[in-house]
Amino acid sequence: MKCIIIEDQAPAQRVLKNYIAHLDNLELIGTFNDAIHAKDFLDKQTVDLMFLDIHLPKTSGLDFLQDLTTSPSTIITTAFSDYAVQSFELNVVDYLVKPFSFTRFQKAIEKVMDQRKNVNHSNFFIKSGHDYISINSNDVVFIKSDMDYTEIYQSTKKDLSSETLSYWEQKLKPFQFIRVHKSYLVNVSKIEKVSGKQIHLEGNQIIPIGRVYKEQFLANYIKG
Repeated sequence: MKCIIIEDQAPAQRVLKNYIAHLDNLELIGTFNDAIHAKDFLDKQTVDLMFLDIHLPKTSGLDFLQDLTTSPSTIITTAFSDYAVQSFELNVVDYLVKPFSFTRFQKAIEKVMDQRKNVNHSNFFIKSGHDYISINSNDVVFIKSDMDYTEIYQSTKKDLSSETLSYWEQKLKPFQFIRVHKSYLVNVSKIEKVSGKQIHLEGNQIIPIGRVYKEQFLANYIKG
């Protein structure tokens, strides 16, 4: 797995580099002291895993993670335990509190590997009324916000969820779902073409794409 480190403290960088060097399945391709330079790199390179500190210059690691259109698998590495809940709400794979041992580091990597094995056929549950419905992420084409609800459009059906679009944006980040409009979330694998202000999807479905979201999409998937 190609990985990067986002950490402004040299001693912490050295520890991570040493741990990474001891695992054959990890390849370190970048180390950054701040989120700005890391974002530029992510826009141009494919990264499988990032080790992210929370307290960074100019912006916090969590704000940086939340602002990403799509993000690699993420392991938080921090000296503070206070942000664990907030981090897991952003779908990080693991949360390591410094100082952490190599054994603990290995366990975090194992979690990433397990997640990557399951990501292409993972099911999730939605609450629809009094029921919980199982949905395969590969079947979802796009999700549309409808007032206080969301409509989950699949290849052959549509389900209504009581969760917000922002909730699904974070929940489905590992499955390559991205926000393309204030009211739409789309499965990248279902996109056939982007034309003007529209996205053409499988099944002859068309949804709008906002200007800012289009710029982000092109930067991440076309220009890079």
